[in-house]
Amino acid sequence: MFPREYRGVAFVVGLFLAVQLGALALVPEFAESGYQAVENPDDPTNSVVYVLAILVMTGVMLAAFKYDFDGAVRLLIVGTSAWLSWYVFTALVSPLAAAVPAVAVGVGLLVYPEWYVIDAAGVLMGAGAAGLFGISFGLLPALILLAVLAVYDAISVYGTEHMLSLAEGVMDLNIPVVLVIPLSLSYSLLGDDEEGGSDGPDDATVAEVADGDGGDEAAGDEDAGSDETPGDDEAADVSDPTPIEERDAFFIGLGDAVIPAVLVASAATFSPAAALAVPLLGVNLPALLAMVGSLAGLLVLMSWVIKGRPHAGLPLLNGGAIGGYLIGSVAAGVPLANAVGLAGFL
Repeated sequence: MFPREYRGVAFVVGLFLAVQLGALALVPEFAESGYQAVENPDDPTNSVVYVLAILVMTGVMLAAFKYDFDGAVRLLIVGTSAWLSWYVFTALVSPLAAAVPAVAVGVGLLVYPEWYVIDAAGVLMGAGAAGLFGISFGLLPALILLAVLAVYDAISVYGTEHMLSLAEGVMDLNIPVVLVIPLSLSYSLLGDDEEGGSDGPDDATVAEVADGDGGDEAAGDEDAGSDETPGDDEAADVSDPTPIEERDAFFIGLGDAVIPAVLVASAATFSPAAALAVPLLGVNLPALLAMVGSLAGLLVLMSWVIKGRPHAGLPLLNGGAIGGYLIGSVAAGVPLANAVGLAGFL
């Protein structure tokens, strides 16, 4: 039997793969349906606008938590989850029929937000968001987006630490802005809530996360780590390590899954590399190696996370995705100017 932390890591990798493969499967359908959100996907200012939207959303959410508008935030995220799920289901059934399972996702999150309901909704949201952004961000805007968000994530976790404050606000809402990684078969997120939250060594602690300013920032995804010391009234310093033996679950931001997947979907859509013969997926070598690179970054991140400290995820995840994408482009014979989307500006 593998140690519990290895089972947790395998579960995280499975969730990330589900988001990435889901996005790749949705890209052709989304493109054919005309879901592209911008008129010119190669315009690099698209990334600037999106980053500004992230900053505004972050400020709004922090203010909402400060002034006790948690319920409004929860309704917003649940509504966004149902909306993005509708896009996903339209790839399978008619738009009208897709409304039924989409509404069911929203109702499930409101009525019974157990960890597996949250994770399932998160995968749907993540795949839908990554697919939509992937067909809307050309190669240069996607690369700019990943680079800027990696820097922002590092600053917000290690510098200003406002991402940690945001995480503390969302953790009690039981919404799919974070993916829940159970470390024991008996773990129940709802049971934790009934017992008063993560306030003891047998409860789940908000571990170590890596961010959430991601593709679902529109969907409000954030994260990071904190936990409480048994018997204390105040939260412990989030930088204090929490041994893996004292946790039944840890959490990682949905944005960490979505943002690297945006580059994967963008590469599959806009790279001139030849498509690979993969059933049901529109994928090429740059997109495939971007996936491999992001998963390599994820494994490094998880090796830090299981030591019990919060970490920014996007520097590793986005760095791995960008590195893998560039290697895949060179291997596929795509000139670097084309791979980075600069050929049209030269």
